[in-house]
Amino acid sequence: MKDCLFCKIIVREIPAEIVYEDDFSIAFLDNRPINPGHTLLVPKEHHENLYDMPDTLLAKFAPNIKKLARAIKKGLSADGTNIGINNDSSAGQVIFHHHTHIIPRFANDGHRHWKGAPYENKDAETETAQKIKSMLS
Repeated sequence: MKDCLFCKIIVREIPAEIVYEDDFSIAFLDNRPINPGHTLLVPKEHHENLYDMPDTLLAKFAPNIKKLARAIKKGLSADGTNIGINNDSSAGQVIFHHHTHIIPRFANDGHRHWKGAPYENKDAETETAQKIKSMLS
């Protein structure tokens, strides 16, 4: 896609600090990191988000998430990592080329996770589960 920021990084029209590349993916440092080392893993083929990625590509892509998470954790002496994918604008997706965030985490980095809330009752939980299950059939 000619106007896609990540496609431009892939073909080297826009510079980025690339940390990994193979035949089907590329990883580079996020230019607005949560913590230093925050990396984006991107498929070289343009796919808007996870929903659009072919399963064959996803099967090759997913092991690179693990490979990079291990390298980031060890290389930066991080205490852990967050792995995140934002699908659609309501979920925070800003660039519409699939990308997986791999974020190094440190015990006292000051970042907090979102706050969860329990279901109001068992019926609400069961109804939610049924809605999901019905789409998997």
